[in-house]
Amino acid sequence: VRERVSLAKSEKSRQDIIHNLYDTFFGSAFPRVAARLGIVYTPVAIVDFIIHSVEAALKRHFGAGISDTGVQLLDPFTGTGTFPVRLLQLGLIKPEDLQRKYMHELHANEIVLLAYYIATINIESAYFGQTGVHLPFEGIVLTDTFQMNEAEQSEVEVGFSFENSERASRQKSQRITVVFSNPPYSAQQDSENDNNKNLDYLKLDARISATYAAKSKAKLLKNLYDSYARAIRWATDRVEDAGIVAFVTNGSFIDANNLDGIRKSLVEDFSHLYVINLRGRALKQGEERRKEGGGVFGDGSKTSVAITIMVKDPKHDGPCELRYFDIGDYLTKEEKLSRIEQLASIEAVDWQRLTPNAEADWAEQRDPVFETFIALGDKDQTASNAIFGTYSLGVVTNRDPWVTGASFDAVSKNVTRLIETYEAERARYASAIDGKAKEAWPEVEDVVKSDPRKISWTRALKADIRKQKPLKFDPAAIVRCAYRPFSDQWLYFNRSLNEMVYQVPKLFPTPMHPNVVISSTGVADRKGYSALVAKYVPSMHLTDTGQCFPLYWYEKLAAEPKPVNDMFAAPEEPDEYGYVRRDGITDWALEVFQSAYKDATIGKVDIFWYVYGVLHSPEYKQRFAIDLKKALPRMPFARDFWTFSKAGQQLCEWHLGYDTVAPFDLVEESRRLVMEAGDYKVGKMAFGKKDGKPDKSVIVYNENLILRGIPAKAYDYLVNGKSAIEWVMDRYQVNFDKDSQIKDDPNAWSEDPRYIVDLVKRVVRVSVESARIIEELPSLQEKLL
Repeated sequence: VRERVSLAKSEKSRQDIIHNLYDTFFGSAFPRVAARLGIVYTPVAIVDFIIHSVEAALKRHFGAGISDTGVQLLDPFTGTGTFPVRLLQLGLIKPEDLQRKYMHELHANEIVLLAYYIATINIESAYFGQTGVHLPFEGIVLTDTFQMNEAEQSEVEVGFSFENSERASRQKSQRITVVFSNPPYSAQQDSENDNNKNLDYLKLDARISATYAAKSKAKLLKNLYDSYARAIRWATDRVEDAGIVAFVTNGSFIDANNLDGIRKSLVEDFSHLYVINLRGRALKQGEERRKEGGGVFGDGSKTSVAITIMVKDPKHDGPCELRYFDIGDYLTKEEKLSRIEQLASIEAVDWQRLTPNAEADWAEQRDPVFETFIALGDKDQTASNAIFGTYSLGVVTNRDPWVTGASFDAVSKNVTRLIETYEAERARYASAIDGKAKEAWPEVEDVVKSDPRKISWTRALKADIRKQKPLKFDPAAIVRCAYRPFSDQWLYFNRSLNEMVYQVPKLFPTPMHPNVVISSTGVADRKGYSALVAKYVPSMHLTDTGQCFPLYWYEKLAAEPKPVNDMFAAPEEPDEYGYVRRDGITDWALEVFQSAYKDATIGKVDIFWYVYGVLHSPEYKQRFAIDLKKALPRMPFARDFWTFSKAGQQLCEWHLGYDTVAPFDLVEESRRLVMEAGDYKVGKMAFGKKDGKPDKSVIVYNENLILRGIPAKAYDYLVNGKSAIEWVMDRYQVNFDKDSQIKDDPNAWSEDPRYIVDLVKRVVRVSVESARIIEELPSLQEKLL
């Protein structure tokens, strides 16, 4: 396509060529081509709803309509032109206004060349269908919309054709009334192995920094620079002080913690917001996932989706009027689209009027009582007013297939192979920079090879290449890791090959320093709140983006001991490895708990167990579900301290000893008269079937063995939105990573051939006992101090 159109002498000739190519070359194959190019088809029901809503909003707030003179409309991310096409076909433009609107007041941008030409064809065909006249559509520009305001003209605009440059200049001179589109969802590269750096837009990103980022309380702000967030910021500024932005976008901005700055800005930037939550978030699990229903963009969509009509009405007096509609639970894609089609526009929606709180919560607002509880941990304050003085996210490797696995030897070989490749690439880069001034050094991506079968690049590892930092394999760095619930792995625990280790080296400095941590679901929760104890180095996804609160932490003493201020205090004695053990629970917390319960026998370990007990309380998780999505847990003073503490201790014992407790008495139905060691190897476990449906009382372990008699009660105990039994079934299967070509075989974990089958039976017992303890927990009846 590029070669053919480059030979054309005019825009009209290019369009004629693309007409023929589209019909004769692509034909029915175009959907596959479009998918590879990232071209997304917006369901017509959504497009029609947005266009009719634009018409309704124009009439309601401006006393105008789409057909009126001077109402300029722009689709800045047009794809194959669905929005302009439907606009021409819906009959909202009067016949006498159609030519003017088409020639002078309708605009579209597209950056993908093939999509650009197909959009042109589609828009021209739609106009022909309404008028019977073929008229070239000159309102479309081949351009990167985000780049349009960065400089006088983008390279695409200038370099493609003179006509394209003229169109871009003409569009930028217009006073745009309506921006309507389906913006791109993300511009992030999949991994550093892609060597596909994200583009920077200095002016646009500066606007985001001064608005969305400046108003956010979040510490991680990278999602504010995703393309759909950029699209909202760009469109907000493009309609200036009066106009409408109508988008279908990723719906995360409605409730995501790190997008609070967007929510705060939207209610300041616009006088009226109409927000429809279409749900469909595929990253949730269990009942929460089923409630989300189908994705309106099909199975490939992982995020929630929102339709948002945003109005800037300069005549409006008072705060923004925020109207919200939730499409509902358990709806399929087809049911959602049918509902949108029935509603037709914002005029027929039964809106819920929302008033954002101080934290910028919209539909899901936190309970003010939660804020009165004691913080579990708080890095923004001194350790003295929190229960734990230190805490940490679990380890993030960003290369799990290489540095984790069931086999100690396999992890060792994979890491050694990766380091050998790294050292070869480090030498290659050293040759590329030899004799050059540092400012003339090439980008690492332009020099190193990125074969995912030999190495897994991350930003940190590329930075090490640039620093010429050597790597050397350390066998002592391979340690046991609490990788996922009830499934440990071997981990190469090393700062150089783990992207982030946070404070974990203080919690588990060596395998000789025992500890227990409570991994608590972080504020990026997608699966429902969970807490789980671990006695090995925790992964960040032991619980979802889990923050780990330790029973102890360890301080490495310097060669010279610290001076002791208290003349009566004994000098600190480090252990043989040079560490001193510190309590995770603060002295302040101990004093507060003893005072609150008027009980001097309460100790720090008792408080640790109490925390674990309360975090399992169904009442606590239900009452404060919204708070737990938005903030770290806070502890109430339950009326019965000791019941929660003892329950927490029992849960700890079951969960820490999950692979050593007595197996539950399941029926083993073997298909061999005598089972040999190899007959216990697992490939992928599955539930049995009964009347064509899964029978969870039965697990087909492998072709030789079936386990029967699993009580339904065992499935009441959930972690990360899934039963503990299903976690074992999911994790103890042979996995193959297609990028690295690395195979992980769980049968290599233990020399005991029955380890995995007995583990299933043990986790059934742990689940039954956990469900019983949790069910017996009393009501909080928290004390107010």
